[in-house]
Amino acid sequence: MVRKRITQEEYLAAEEAGRLAAETEPRARSAHYDPTTKRIVIELTNGCLFAFPAEYGQGLRGATAEQLSNIVVVPGGSGLIWDEIDAGLSVPGLVAGVFGSAAWMSELGRLGGQVQSEAKAAASRENGKKGGRPRKVRPAPAPEESAGGAEPARRRVA
Repeated sequence: MVRKRITQEEYLAAEEAGRLAAETEPRARSAHYDPTTKRIVIELTNGCLFAFPAEYGQGLRGATAEQLSNIVVVPGGSGLIWDEIDAGLSVPGLVAGVFGSAAWMSELGRLGGQVQSEAKAAASRENGKKGGRPRKVRPAPAPEESAGGAEPARRRVA
């Protein structure tokens, strides 16, 4: 494997990007697992607290309270790592509501859609009385103009 040497200019640009990210993105000062609420609680460097259900974090579902308590804040505060269960999450991503990969987020959405509540059941009953779920309304396509620009072009429908 051939390693590419970075130039001084590339190094300085990366250093500046890191400095800017540290100033503008949320960073963790500390983090802990709260077994009472089953949440990961992050104290950010700006003094704010951010908490999320541990089961939402990719790689954290099914972990024991002891495993979840062994959180390491990476230097600079940009991430959290659980070495024992081989999981890691981005602090800026978490604060933005991203709890893992796109596939993981899709799975969370799918599971959330399966949640049953009285409100969902009532809405379903009302839609059933009206003939089912309402159809999506799609806007009519804009008429195309012919080469002369005076009349709309006609399409042949097979």
